[in-house]
Amino acid sequence: MSRTNLTKGRTSLKHHIYHVITCTKNRQPFFNDFECARFLINEMTNLVEQKEINSITWVIMPDHLHWLFELTSDNHLSKVIQTLKGRSARLINQHDEGQRFAWQRGFYDHAIRTEESLLSVSRYIVANPLRAGLVDNVGDYSLWDSVYLHENE
Repeated sequence: MSRTNLTKGRTSLKHHIYHVITCTKNRQPFFNDFECARFLINEMTNLVEQKEINSITWVIMPDHLHWLFELTSDNHLSKVIQTLKGRSARLINQHDEGQRFAWQRGFYDHAIRTEESLLSVSRYIVANPLRAGLVDNVGDYSLWDSVYLHENE
């Protein structure tokens, strides 16, 4: 899908919830390296701490990220993703100077409408490692999290 098609109709509204998918350049499986995945998770956490977003559910696959979150700042959705990509790429490249990590240009986003169930979308996201055949049980995959895990804590 072309970048133009990805941005067609894109909205960015504070307090709206988005399912974002972004891939590594050429779908390189950089996140098979747990340290690279940790750098990405740290930058996702920084965006929460900076009150840019409220994270709901995410999974890091070997070559892409699925992330469900509420946009809580006045920054445009594209700016938030650009920040995540830029910071995480810089850290990953500092970690592993032998390879040049890069994100694919653009990202896919889907604004969640009120009639859609956040729990259903979250289940879809965390089931990605199962569908990809990476594990037989979601609990065996370490690179995901969801607020639904923490509801009863």
